[in-house]
Amino acid sequence: MVIPTSVEILSKDAGALRVASVNVNGIRAAYKRNMADWIAARDVDILCLQEVRAPDKILRELIGEGWHILHAEAKDKGRAGVAVLSRTEPVAVREHIGEDYFAESGRWVEADFEVNGEIFTVVSAYVHSGELGTQKQEDKYRFLQRMNVRLVELKNEKDHVLVVGDLNVVHTQKDIKNWKPNHNKRAGVMDEEIAYFDGFFGPEIGYKDVARELAGDVQGPYTWWSFRGQAFDNDAGWRIDYHMATPALAGKAIKSHVDRASAYDLRFSDHAPLVVDYQF
Repeated sequence: MVIPTSVEILSKDAGALRVASVNVNGIRAAYKRNMADWIAARDVDILCLQEVRAPDKILRELIGEGWHILHAEAKDKGRAGVAVLSRTEPVAVREHIGEDYFAESGRWVEADFEVNGEIFTVVSAYVHSGELGTQKQEDKYRFLQRMNVRLVELKNEKDHVLVVGDLNVVHTQKDIKNWKPNHNKRAGVMDEEIAYFDGFFGPEIGYKDVARELAGDVQGPYTWWSFRGQAFDNDAGWRIDYHMATPALAGKAIKSHVDRASAYDLRFSDHAPLVVDYQF
């Protein structure tokens, strides 16, 4: 199962806001693999999805009642798509990263919520996976460069900012099981990509890697394992799903958990949900 069995993990303190992010690898396929059971059990306040890969009508039918849904479809059918699902209604929304080139790419949505009189902005992001030597990789670098700009804008404009999603880059050797065979040989593990994350989490832009700060200096915990071969069984994973928070918000994070399935055939996606509680 994907649902944790620990009462400590499942329980939510009074006043805590639970935010979960997961690349569903196609919402229709994920629901066929019982994603709805995971949602029902996890008591999430804000759920961010990537790779929805379905029309808005289908997403709303699957999710059902009780959610406010912000969904940016990709122009290319069956590709990308990001969403922010929330139990309370946002006070404002924006449907792309602010550059016309990416306006219909289905890779970035922003929702503003009011929490205790402050504006809390949540972004669901899906960075290109990339492919070395192709336009896909050039688009990835262009998107990461645009993130440099937007992250600073949001940090300056909002009280709290949280960017979550499948960002498709491992930041350090701790974030991938097989560093040496992949480093500077495969998209997602290139020094040029990693340099952007040094900036995101460095003093100039100043966001915090919430899951890493809570986990400490340990290997993983990974959030993605290939469906191919024995990657999942051998825990040969990558940590490419993030909660990136402005410092004051990061200080409110009290627990983080990767909802890794107990067996290969029980996953609803090749990514596992990353769930973090923020105590307001």
